[in-house]
Amino acid sequence: MYQFLVSFTVQPEHRDDFVRAAQKTARDSLANEPGSQRFEVLADEENPDLFYLNEVYADVDAFTAHAGGPYFAAFFAEASAYAQGPTWLMKGSLVGDQAAA
Repeated sequence: MYQFLVSFTVQPEHRDDFVRAAQKTARDSLANEPGSQRFEVLADEENPDLFYLNEVYADVDAFTAHAGGPYFAAFFAEASAYAQGPTWLMKGSLVGDQAAA
């Protein structure tokens, strides 16, 4: 299992746009990419302009497929106009996960 956590700083007037775009990417990825296992959109509890994406894939190859796919591209085409990021906070494979070896 390959997992990561990234953050984005979003212009205040575009918070709802960011959430909508990220949730659409989550729905589309989970429904149509077999290696996508979890895609969560989180709001920071102290900074209303800070959002996190917590994503889990079957393995790094599944993430690579996601990153080369249409949902990833569509998200960044929109969000890059009003969000700074991603800032990588954590990425790696589950320890003891035979699929990642």
